[in-house]
Amino acid sequence: MYSLITAFARDERGATSIEYGLIAAGIGVAVITLVGQVGDEIRDLFTGLDHQLNSFNSTTGQ
Repeated sequence: MYSLITAFARDERGATSIEYGLIAAGIGVAVITLVGQVGDEIRDLFTGLDHQLNSFNSTTGQ
């Protein structure tokens, strides 16, 4: 029984899986954050273009 408990305590396979899971979760959070920031910048770009086109159309009478 003692050897079984000792073997279980030395087994690190589960710890490695947990570490990989934590790394994957960290990468996922980073990707979500970056995609959100890029999405905001793209939205601002298109909003600015929309305002410029609307102001151009209003000055040309179209």
